[in-house]
Amino acid sequence: MAKTVHFLPDDVKVTVEEGENLLDVAANAGVYIHAFCGGEGVCGKCKVQIEQGEVAATQATQLKSAEIEQGFRLACQSKVVTDLVVQIPETIRKDGKKLKRKPKTTRSISARSLGDLIGKWDVEPPVEKRFFSLSKPTIEDNVSDLQRLTRAISKGCPECREPSYDHPELLHELPFIMRKADWEVTAILLRGKRVEEPSRIIAVEPGDTKDTFYGLAVDIGTTTVCGVLINLNTGEVIADASEYNGQIQYGEDVISRIVYSQRPGGLEALQERVVHTFNNVIETLCEKVSITHNDISYIMAAGNTTMSHLLLGLNPKFVREAPYTPTCNQYPITRASSIGISAHPSVRLFLYPSVASYVGGDITSGVHACQMHKSQELTLFIDIGTNGEIVIGNQEWMVCAACSAGPAFEGGGIKHGMRATGGAIENFHIEPVTLDPMIITINHAKPQGICGSGLISIVAELLEAGVIDQQGKFNRGFDHPRIREGNDGYEYVLVWAKDSAVDEDIVITEVDLDNLMRAKGAMYAGYQTLLESVSMAFSDLDRVILAGNFGNYIDLEQAICIGLLPDIDRDKFYYLGNASLLGAQISLTDHKRFLERDEVSKLMTNMELSESPNFMNHYVASLFLPHTDMSLFPTVAKKLPVSSV
Repeated sequence: MAKTVHFLPDDVKVTVEEGENLLDVAANAGVYIHAFCGGEGVCGKCKVQIEQGEVAATQATQLKSAEIEQGFRLACQSKVVTDLVVQIPETIRKDGKKLKRKPKTTRSISARSLGDLIGKWDVEPPVEKRFFSLSKPTIEDNVSDLQRLTRAISKGCPECREPSYDHPELLHELPFIMRKADWEVTAILLRGKRVEEPSRIIAVEPGDTKDTFYGLAVDIGTTTVCGVLINLNTGEVIADASEYNGQIQYGEDVISRIVYSQRPGGLEALQERVVHTFNNVIETLCEKVSITHNDISYIMAAGNTTMSHLLLGLNPKFVREAPYTPTCNQYPITRASSIGISAHPSVRLFLYPSVASYVGGDITSGVHACQMHKSQELTLFIDIGTNGEIVIGNQEWMVCAACSAGPAFEGGGIKHGMRATGGAIENFHIEPVTLDPMIITINHAKPQGICGSGLISIVAELLEAGVIDQQGKFNRGFDHPRIREGNDGYEYVLVWAKDSAVDEDIVITEVDLDNLMRAKGAMYAGYQTLLESVSMAFSDLDRVILAGNFGNYIDLEQAICIGLLPDIDRDKFYYLGNASLLGAQISLTDHKRFLERDEVSKLMTNMELSESPNFMNHYVASLFLPHTDMSLFPTVAKKLPVSSV
């Protein structure tokens, strides 16, 4: 249930869900509260006074009994229960004067009208279960067992037409299943590739098993494999699970894995690792709902081009060599068990088609999910990761590209970078006078490092406070213990060693800033280059859709501040989430939407940015915070210190 939280003296009102952490609420609203333990509840600095309303608060030893009676609570240990009025104690400067508080403009990327983006889909999966009570054979009616079954299917399911079968294993089992079940069986039918094509019999089960009808949608990510289990009778997601891709031990990005695949036994090892991860996800899902892998009737998956190749055991050697040609873009229907996936021998694995070596099925799936191929609105679709993929277009045309953003957004190449797991700094604010930090970590654990969303937040805040300039260099004029010279140039101390989980100071360095600028510069240059290729500009865009789990934690204003996203009307931004998984889920559930997959991939034309002279020019211009051309970022120019613009 929605509740209103009113912060004083900032006079900021926000609407949140009951049960949300009060420190998170403040951070997301741009309200500064001094806190540097990440929300673990040990520093005792995030003291606030609840003037009206009620919070559910954990007992805090840092508060005196008199303070508790006066309504003081630690924000990080408090959850919203009712509408609140929260007073934040005023900070006294060294000269004895009170600090003037100035709330920051923050905005999460909207998930509003998500239904308008993805539309509705029917519960009519590409596979179906049909129960048949067959007539027993007699001397007068002694047709073959297979003919008896197909005859019943044709009669009971006219739209199935004259079903065929496509694997001899079915015949090995069929006569024994039918007799053991006393001629009452359930047929699993795979619909034709086209509406007019007949169905195929892929399995026969004894008795009526229509109620146990499940499908699996999977996103095969370079870092993480995510899956959802769906009841195909209702379309309901009944379980989800994820696990780090086991291939990480052979390299953290696709290039290093392609290189490893060329070693003796490398390709086999990489396939075994991703299949092992796939099976662990299946096992977790099945345990959650007390079924077995044999109850799963259909698997729909999406992954980038290299991940799809490695899953199928296809050699990706030429994906990384000019002119960058994958073995195939349209992947064959594969029996999952044939590559080692824990599934019934009849279960088919479908993979979303790729477009090019670095624009894979995960992007096709995302574009399919948000229905760009059906929309008249000019859309910029962005998936940010080590390889940032970009698609621009609408129902008439689409042009796409991949740009190597590098690992900075996933914590790579950053001195204290880490993946988005417990203890990672994910949100940050700085008090512009005292320069003290407000640190929020994932799971409110003791700080261990910085994840991608935290990196964006930190850099944007340091820039607005004038701690760093637009070239990513620290302001040497500040006399502050947190700003110092380190082994990698100047740095800002986010967390002192005594407050961290790694027993050392957690810092952001000028080398980190440089790596971030290169990553965001590649993305922004990619947008510009693609738009120019179709004679358009950012002002022509109707929508910007950000995909990927990463986008869920990005503050829109901060991402624009550093030049990662274009400075345009904020209402044009949408967040789609794990679009790759969402597209797979839609195809898993709705046969008609499933049949659109190839149409989407064929509408997309790939552009190799490395071959475009304009890309490098735009990239160099983007190696600035937010950009060398500040006319592209008018709202950011108003927020930055005058001396730095």
